[in-house]
Amino acid sequence: MAKIPATAVAASGLIGGYGVARWTRKRPLGGVALAAAGSLAAYGWNRQAGPRAAAGLTVAYVAAFAGSHPLAKKVGAWPAVFAVAGGVAAASWAVTRRTANT
Repeated sequence: MAKIPATAVAASGLIGGYGVARWTRKRPLGGVALAAAGSLAAYGWNRQAGPRAAAGLTVAYVAAFAGSHPLAKKVGAWPAVFAVAGGVAAASWAVTRRTANT
């Protein structure tokens, strides 16, 4: 089975969680998708970069989710979701890239 990088899982979780909530009109279902992807990403971060990095990136993931709400009021929902997903992906890549080469 192909290994999906935690970076992609995290970004997809933010985008997919919002998409599920929007298209099903059931916010808790979107939250389940968001949490499931966040858990998988945290597991991957822990394996790639250790528990401290995983904890920091998990905090960034949750902060991105929370931060997308006020940002959406300024730029719109989808642009906000894509922006925070990109931010989490960049942070994840930066942290796991450094530790993957050591």
